[in-house]
Amino acid sequence: MKLGLFTAMVFLTVFYCNGQTSNCACCTKNHTDFNFWVGSWTVENSDGVTLGNNTIKKLEKGCVLQEQWVSADGNSTGTSINFYNRSSGQWEQLWVDNSGTHLKLKGNREGDNMILASEPYLNTDGTTYVNRITWTDNKNGTVRQLWELLSGNGNVASILFDGTYRKLD
Repeated sequence: MKLGLFTAMVFLTVFYCNGQTSNCACCTKNHTDFNFWVGSWTVENSDGVTLGNNTIKKLEKGCVLQEQWVSADGNSTGTSINFYNRSSGQWEQLWVDNSGTHLKLKGNREGDNMILASEPYLNTDGTTYVNRITWTDNKNGTVRQLWELLSGNGNVASILFDGTYRKLD
């Protein structure tokens, strides 16, 4: 009788643990493609000047990455919510900052790069542009974030941000 109870307990434990794993809604490779960005970072330009600090946390049982940005002078702050959308098969980001600026991006990881871009939009000068941000998972543990403004023909019209993330933790 005790062996039967022991066997039942083992079965229930294995069943429970397997059930917990299979119920993980965001445990696919696609859901973890942006994990290289998670952490607390100082962000520098190419001259080594600190631009600010950024903290990226996993929330909602790993289904969401939340970004909290603070510029070095503390005057610019912003946050983004990032998630893998199973329906579209793409990562999506919504960025909002303390100036009221917002940016909606989507895309996927390609090799060591997470590349997200906005929909094309018409600027006040009559030119169509696309915002494209690329995060590169560098071999030395840093992450490069490059924000480019692309003209309608896909050429880089300007670089809006180019920073290197160095882990604080």
